[in-house]
Amino acid sequence: MSKLYLIPTPIGNLEDITLRSLRILKEVDIILAEDTRTSSKLLKHYDISKKLVAHHQHNEHKSLERIIESLKAGETMALISDAGTPAISDPGFLLARECIKNDIEIECLPGATAFVPALVNSGFPSDKFVFEGFLPHKKGRQTRLKLLAEETRTIIFYESPHRLIKSLKQFAEYFGEDRQASVSRELTKMHEETIRGNVVELVAYYETHTLKGEIVVIVEGAKK
Repeated sequence: MSKLYLIPTPIGNLEDITLRSLRILKEVDIILAEDTRTSSKLLKHYDISKKLVAHHQHNEHKSLERIIESLKAGETMALISDAGTPAISDPGFLLARECIKNDIEIECLPGATAFVPALVNSGFPSDKFVFEGFLPHKKGRQTRLKLLAEETRTIIFYESPHRLIKSLKQFAEYFGEDRQASVSRELTKMHEETIRGNVVELVAYYETHTLKGEIVVIVEGAKK
């Protein structure tokens, strides 16, 4: 019976994958991967040999019809991203939606995602929060920041090393220099680090420290 599984993969430490995820990856006919080279390392580590097909942000619109037809023909597939849960700031939403439209069963397994440990590590309220992912690089960025300046819930951002300082400076400009934040990088890896302070203090820290790896920024909400 055709089915699409969305399977989270480790964000760093290869041990952070569930036993069920490994079993399903061994059972499906095809594995759709954001980057087949990156995914090959994980699959080789667990001795999984399956047909890998690239499915990423640059080809997902074009490949949708072909994938749906294969699923309708009875194949089972697993979608994995380079790290974390598919469709969370990664490809997956479009394919899941298309499967639903075509009455193809989908199942998302629980597992690794970067923002959960970063949120818990931050010490900010986690009962209510807003996941923003990556801010727009240009168009709509200022509008989004102005809107978020009034947000009272904890705010979660993903950021790249070369844009972090720019974002922190903009947080100081739009949210206020005393707004508290927490920056986590290299989660689950050997050089995992979480730095906390107001946004001005964080700018000063990262202007004198080398930045590498994937980054999650947690910003406290505006005071009510």
